[in-house]
Amino acid sequence: MSPKEQSFLSRVQAILPNLHPAERRLGDFVCDFPGEVASYSAQELAALANVSKATVSRFVQRLGYENYEEARRHARAERQTGSRLFLAAAADAENEQSVGSHVAQSIQNLEGTFVSIGETQVSSIASAILGARKVWVVGFRASSAFATYLQWQLTQVVEHVVAIPAAGQTLGEHLVSISPEDVVIVFGLRRRVSMMDRLLTQVIKQKARLLYITDESVSFQKNAEWHLRCQTLAPGPLFNHVSVMALCHLIITRCIENAGSSGRSRLRNIESLNDELDEL
Repeated sequence: MSPKEQSFLSRVQAILPNLHPAERRLGDFVCDFPGEVASYSAQELAALANVSKATVSRFVQRLGYENYEEARRHARAERQTGSRLFLAAAADAENEQSVGSHVAQSIQNLEGTFVSIGETQVSSIASAILGARKVWVVGFRASSAFATYLQWQLTQVVEHVVAIPAAGQTLGEHLVSISPEDVVIVFGLRRRVSMMDRLLTQVIKQKARLLYITDESVSFQKNAEWHLRCQTLAPGPLFNHVSVMALCHLIITRCIENAGSSGRSRLRNIESLNDELDEL
């Protein structure tokens, strides 16, 4: 693979063994905090890494860039993929983030998420889920946990709901069965798998009703019937998923409310069977 085809971090890691001490110190710093390249000028980066500006210039040339600005553009583009390394800052590594700052950010994320999600949207999603022939919930990587949680909770009131793909299964084995009478819920939180766009295209092609749940970095998916974007900012290198869990809770609760007596009957029967089997 030529240098121009490599990611920013791959370029840095490839040249590390051959660097002089000052450049190696800068290379190690960039590997730990690549987001600093995207955020700061060459002069500022030199000060952070305790090297000269000339060292920064030689370093980016060794990486195959014409100048620092080209390297910074590449780092910025890579930061948009959602890599947690690009969210880490040198200043954060030296200081603990207070509990209060985490709580405050969670509250801001909740408010920022639900200011654009109205009652009508939530109710229409719940009605579609309850009226669907089958509900399919899809998630990969970090999204997998939320897909599994939503499927598990929806089982309280929805008989035909499945999280896909399970271990050892391919998506094709499930997508072939999706119909226009179905609802497909896709979680697309950073970092998204490369097949995400193709997956969405296939679901839309099969005319299923699509609910797309993402973080704030994703452009609006106009072909989805519903696209809900959750704020995931955090004071540190990890994404804050409080708003995603809150959204799952809201959807599940609205489904239980809208299911009425049939939903309560299913809940009672589940609890009766749990007691009879002495599972819990």
